[in-house]
Amino acid sequence: MIDLVRQAIDEHGRLSAPARELGVNSDLYELGLTSFAAVRIMLALENAYGVQFPEHMLRRRNFASIGAIVACLRELERKVAA
Repeated sequence: MIDLVRQAIDEHGRLSAPARELGVNSDLYELGLTSFAAVRIMLALENAYGVQFPEHMLRRRNFASIGAIVACLRELERKVAA
């Protein structure tokens, strides 16, 4: 899962560093992530995982780091599996 998140960040985030060089808690916004790029990352992950981020997850903090994005995806997967 983390590799797919890193791939989406590399393809859509336009950050100042490659995602593979970032720690899971690195602040993506400090590295240049814009709200538009965050939406593009979200859409790519929705397509890849067949999920939809609900409105309550559409918060800056949920896209601020690789770890935060992975946590959201895991929560969505649990809800789909239930």
